[in-house]
Amino acid sequence: MARRYDPERRDRIIDAAIRVVADRGIDALSHRAVAAAADVPLGSTTYHFATLDDLLVEALRRTAREWLDGLAAWERTVDPALPLAEELARLVGESLTGDRRRLELEYELYLAALRRPAVRPIAAECVDEMVTVLRRRTAGEATARALVALIDGMMLQHLLTGRAFDRDEAVRALAAVTGGPAR
Repeated sequence: MARRYDPERRDRIIDAAIRVVADRGIDALSHRAVAAAADVPLGSTTYHFATLDDLLVEALRRTAREWLDGLAAWERTVDPALPLAEELARLVGESLTGDRRRLELEYELYLAALRRPAVRPIAAECVDEMVTVLRRRTAGEATARALVALIDGMMLQHLLTGRAFDRDEAVRALAAVTGGPAR
């Protein structure tokens, strides 16, 4: 029997892994669960991704790329007449009021790097690219890194506590790092 030509299968498997994590959490990620979600034979998942870490790396790479593309889109809309803290608060607010499930997925995959060394380089690349974007708007690398850490902390705290986003509070915290005016 001839093999079925399916050039999108690998991408469908990655998308299915992302759905499994989004729906059931990272602990539910298995070749079997992903194969079922992708509607492919189990052997296809192991053919394309020998280990779950290989699959997790690609899932994180894809979700990180989407987040970074969103960050680049935000940067194109930054109003240079406004204080950077205001614009960063807009970014955080839009992220928190957008698709919560998507934001939870992004952080779940990002934090998988704590326990899975294979994923760490992808998480580090994401942080570095965020720093690169913010460095173009700040006084330098140290400020950009502090802003990335603060933004991550703000978003994680809001996801974990369910506390409503306080834009004024965010602006004040961000202004303390940027050295710009606060309300």
